[in-house]
Amino acid sequence: MASLVMIYVCVVGAIGMLIGMALLLGRAIAGPSFYDRALAVNSFGTKAVLFLCLFSLIIGRPDGVDIAILYALMNFIATVAILKFFRYRALDVPLAQRPQRKSAGKGGA
Repeated sequence: MASLVMIYVCVVGAIGMLIGMALLLGRAIAGPSFYDRALAVNSFGTKAVLFLCLFSLIIGRPDGVDIAILYALMNFIATVAILKFFRYRALDVPLAQRPQRKSAGKGGA
């Protein structure tokens, strides 16, 4: 009986995730700026990970959690790469640049 209740809760949660994913897809298409679209796509990926976890619980295969973790890592790396590319127009720019040192050539001790 308790497992049946858990399955119903997971199904309701999965339906909620699908509704949220549809709303985020609409935001990704109609977003006013690039950063709004990038945030919507990243949130869509996060909800997809949660949906994969819920779906794997519903069908009784906990192997899906491993796939969801892999997808979460890919989502994170892709988001960082896309935002870095659109900021610098290249991917070979280091994320943290060192400040330039001042030369002590003018009468310094």
